[in-house]
Amino acid sequence: MKMIIRWFPGGDDSVTLEQIRQIPGVTGVAAMLSDIPVGEIWPLERLKALQKEVNTAGLELEVIESVNIHEDIKKGLPTRDRYIDNYIKTIENLSKINIKCLCYNFMPVMDWVRSELEFPLEDGSTAMAYDHNEILKLNPASIGKEMLGSSRGFTLPGWEPERLKRMQEDIAFYQNMTAEQYWDNLKYFLNAVIPYAEKYDVKMAIHPDDPPFEIFGLPKVINNIENIRKFLSLNTSPYNGLTICTGSLGADLRNDIPAIIREFAAQGRIHFAHIRNVKHTSEKVFTESAHLSKCGDLDMYEIVKALKENGFNGYIRPDHGRMIWGEKARPGYGLYDRALGAAYLLGLWEAVEKMHSCKK
Repeated sequence: MKMIIRWFPGGDDSVTLEQIRQIPGVTGVAAMLSDIPVGEIWPLERLKALQKEVNTAGLELEVIESVNIHEDIKKGLPTRDRYIDNYIKTIENLSKINIKCLCYNFMPVMDWVRSELEFPLEDGSTAMAYDHNEILKLNPASIGKEMLGSSRGFTLPGWEPERLKRMQEDIAFYQNMTAEQYWDNLKYFLNAVIPYAEKYDVKMAIHPDDPPFEIFGLPKVINNIENIRKFLSLNTSPYNGLTICTGSLGADLRNDIPAIIREFAAQGRIHFAHIRNVKHTSEKVFTESAHLSKCGDLDMYEIVKALKENGFNGYIRPDHGRMIWGEKARPGYGLYDRALGAAYLLGLWEAVEKMHSCKK
């Protein structure tokens, strides 16, 4: 297992590589090139420069997040093959800088969404929050503008300007698509891309839908154990795997996160884990919280234990943190609370590891 932190290059992050290097037990970062338009090839020279910057700071770069999938692929349009070819070329380029894991999603129109990015918590910190009824009150086309308006000038992955321009039109498109058609489009993508992921030794790790319940009639595919089973059956290659995001799946109180981890980690299909906690006030109203188990609804010990006991040997990162100690940063991606989260998760991992050593 390697503990890493998400980091955004090119001056698009308030956190520096030098600061990340000082977090005990953190060995690397998951990064992205946020200025490359969705669907275009990530240039090799840019990737080499990114790798050099990270390595020079004493950190590893083995994980890339958010090579986002062009909407034409999700829609199943004739133009999808060009964008799939670009995606394959990007995977090839990633392999040339020794990337081992690629985290992506197949969420239609919207990536993650929140009703508030700076919700005040009782301890004086702020965190991202979700209220389903408040989301449904908004004009779909205005949601992205609302979120970007609270992003402190940083990019929000999955909320690219070109996506916002077509949001209302794209939502209308999906009203005429069945769930099975959407699954077929996902299978088409996997069957085209996974052979090249195998060839270039880059494990594909799909991220769950965030939140995992339906918004504006858009299809949801990676949101519970049954759909994850279906997804993995679409292409049985071990390179077709998962990013288990405990906060995304945990937003639905019916999901048993440790059980999900036990099943798919034992199959070797979990390549990456985003670990964070959430606190519900009702079924579809929650805030993100500190990582500590008692601060939310999820049992972090059982989550870490399920990963360790079932052979997980991939990458973990503490996911979205609160804003604490007066920090001003991209929502969810400040330094302080994520550093606390990394230390806490590493402590749980060490405890589980030593408990098993004592039993032998």
